[in-house]
Amino acid sequence: MRIALYQGPADSGTVASNLGLMEERAREAASLGAHLLVLPEMFLTGYNLGRDRVHALAEPAAGPSAQAASAIAQRHGIALLYGYPERDGDAIYNAALLIDSEGQRRANYRKAHLFGPDERVTFVPGDSVATVVPIGGLQVGILICYDVEFPESVRLLALAGAELVAVPTALMPPYEFVPASMIPTRAFENQVFVAYANRCGEENGLRYIGQSCVAAPDGSVLAAAGTDSTLIVADLDPLRYGASRDANTYFRDRRPELYAPLASERDDTAKS
Repeated sequence: MRIALYQGPADSGTVASNLGLMEERAREAASLGAHLLVLPEMFLTGYNLGRDRVHALAEPAAGPSAQAASAIAQRHGIALLYGYPERDGDAIYNAALLIDSEGQRRANYRKAHLFGPDERVTFVPGDSVATVVPIGGLQVGILICYDVEFPESVRLLALAGAELVAVPTALMPPYEFVPASMIPTRAFENQVFVAYANRCGEENGLRYIGQSCVAAPDGSVLAAAGTDSTLIVADLDPLRYGASRDANTYFRDRRPELYAPLASERDDTAKS
């Protein structure tokens, strides 16, 4: 499967213009033969807006923007994954919606690990990280930004059968090590592809580092962006990495009976 990642700024708070940008990038990605286009975290509205603006722009998972995105996917015959603020009753989530190439909504993921005080006062955390759905011949799992920095999140998706972990993100300095080192490591230790689509430029005083990338199960980087707005593509063929899976014995050597403490709260008062 060929995938495309869009790295770029979005007009903060201008949903209509961002849907127009989605259409342009979907058309471009489809012309390059991509089956899936991954867009950044909170692509629909902008990320650094403040709580009140985010809440004002939030929509249900099946709201008008989702319907517009479904029409875009269907027009161009390409699956879409994009970030947006989701309203569900009184709760607002940092979410990502996956739409297939026929315009059907296949998965709606809510960010489970909220980063920093601004996110924590703006959003309610999601309560699941193990949704996996088939897209373009691959089993696809979804995480958002900070989620991928928790090894348990990616491992859960891999254990659930994910072959590709797609990650809309909004990464800023000084976290350049995440795309440079952590994303290839997550791919290697779980024998999955990881697609990491970041924002770039500056938004209301917050700078994003770009550096979107696609990592393969052997830890190699199949495609990488710099710091400017761009569209990158990568071909994902799980069969090419059979030797890597044969050599990597992490899954066979796991000892789940030892990992029970991971499911409990850490005791900060414990002494070593």
